[in-house]
Amino acid sequence: MEKFKQSVFELISQTSANLPPDVRKAISKAMGDETPNTQAALALSTIAINIDMAQQSIAPICQDTGMPTFFIHTPVGINQVAMKKAIEEAIVEATKAGRLRPNSVDSITGKNSGNNLGPGTPVYHFEQWEKDDIEVKLLLKGGGCENKNIQYSVPVTLENLGRADRDLEGVRKCIMHAVWQAQGHGCSVGSLGVCIGSDRATGYDLAKQQFLRTLDDVNPNPQLAELENKIMEDANKLNIGTMGFGGKTTLIGCKITAANRLPASFFVSVAYDCWAFRRLGVIIDPKTGEIKSWLYKGTEEIKKMADYENIKLTGKEIKIDTPISEEKIRSLKVGDVVLLNGIIYTGRDAMHAYLVKHDSPIDLKGGVIYHCGPVMLKKDGEWFANAAGPTTSGREEPYQADVIKKFGVRAVIGKGGMGKRTSDALKEFGAVYLNAIGGAAQYYAKCITKVESVNFLEEFGIPEAMWHLRVVDFPAIVTMDAAGNSLHADIEKASAEELKKFV
Repeated sequence: MEKFKQSVFELISQTSANLPPDVRKAISKAMGDETPNTQAALALSTIAINIDMAQQSIAPICQDTGMPTFFIHTPVGINQVAMKKAIEEAIVEATKAGRLRPNSVDSITGKNSGNNLGPGTPVYHFEQWEKDDIEVKLLLKGGGCENKNIQYSVPVTLENLGRADRDLEGVRKCIMHAVWQAQGHGCSVGSLGVCIGSDRATGYDLAKQQFLRTLDDVNPNPQLAELENKIMEDANKLNIGTMGFGGKTTLIGCKITAANRLPASFFVSVAYDCWAFRRLGVIIDPKTGEIKSWLYKGTEEIKKMADYENIKLTGKEIKIDTPISEEKIRSLKVGDVVLLNGIIYTGRDAMHAYLVKHDSPIDLKGGVIYHCGPVMLKKDGEWFANAAGPTTSGREEPYQADVIKKFGVRAVIGKGGMGKRTSDALKEFGAVYLNAIGGAAQYYAKCITKVESVNFLEEFGIPEAMWHLRVVDFPAIVTMDAAGNSLHADIEKASAEELKKFV
């Protein structure tokens, strides 16, 4: 089992760091299709650089390494109990090495286990088969895109689309609505896995299993193949685009299956995955535990996604030093690209809930809060960021306005945008929302030159602690300004009008 453990460790490391060829091909096509010199084009170029950086350093593509989900086929007679033990040991090692972020949180106490183990973590799907080898496939799907999964019980009346009935036309409407409601929160460009029918729990499971298909395969069911193509064509006309900035590509994949259902139930279960589509697999020799071959990787040499190592600057970028004055903030407008320099502070769900009830451990006046749960490691006694991209900001909507008002925060960095309450606070108190590129964890880690300090590490764990990060030329786009303008609200409204065309 020691060799088997090392094989699983290698699978975890490669899955976290190395996008499969079918996903690379789809992102490359999106880059070629996009209008140059737009926010979407800038986002895609950053994504391409990040993919190269992650592969070269064998480091997480995205700091949210997700819920490790294993799909395992074994010959009859293989000891699955021993396999689970070896897999869990591999997960602990991968977490310690920074290939996985500590993501397993006790749902009752809120305590992070620190090693990605706990009740329900990781997720296993074991199945026996008549072949002699062991097949292990791994899916790493982050929380931001997981939160955009959605399930419909039809018939149902859908916003902008009307009634969806119990037929393939109703299914089409549900899937289009699923794309629209995700906007940029799930790190578009994205991919969908869909299950028509089954029960609630199994429907979601079968929907997620569609991510084990390659993006370029063809559904053996002609009706579902036609529906997949139709969704791809129509979804990319919604102009939601990369990160929800607007643009020509919103989906890079849609895979649909169907399962029998009860007469009383008709569910359409939609799983959403982000551009950081982490899925690999291995064939393992059961006698030695060693990897015999890789799945999804193909035989071609992996080529770089970008022929440049930094985003191409236009000279119009605005350099800003922290702390920031109200006057400077109010001069920024939606669409401005800023390069931040100085100290920024990470703050996610636990930190925001804490700040609305308590004083801050440091002065946040004029400061910048970064919605980020980094992967942090120690070297020679000093912390450093191994991956540090933005998390979805919408979860902080209940708290953000109060934190801005209470502490005089001047800027918030995240992805996906925020709601009206936060927008009103930005306008009243003089602050902006800066959209970083979701999933670009290696690119942003490069911008962090030093970890100055940390608060609440023991209390909240690595992802939720308040890290004090010194950054240099940290790029982000103003998508909500202090005048009340919001690119996110504009795109949601405009894409709703496009959605109505597909009734």
